[in-house]
Amino acid sequence: MSEAKSTGRPGWATALHWFIVLLFSFQVLYSIYQVFVVLGVSGHIGPLGSIASSLAPEQLMARRLYAIEGWIAGGALIVYLALTEPGLTRR
Repeated sequence: MSEAKSTGRPGWATALHWFIVLLFSFQVLYSIYQVFVVLGVSGHIGPLGSIASSLAPEQLMARRLYAIEGWIAGGALIVYLALTEPGLTRR
């Protein structure tokens, strides 16, 4: 049985659904990469802690903006899945 018939969606709708899920997922992963790798402090992995006071305000703002983008994308993914995946909700 094809996936389109088991979900009750046409094939194009299933492809669009997975495209949206992958898009949100990649956006979350990209934000994490930007915050912790690209804009991270060399020799330090994870939260900044006391190192934050020694960083330039522009770098801190860029990290915060990417972190906010990641949280928004993650929240949007959760809401999208809650609305489109009937097996994820309680009955």
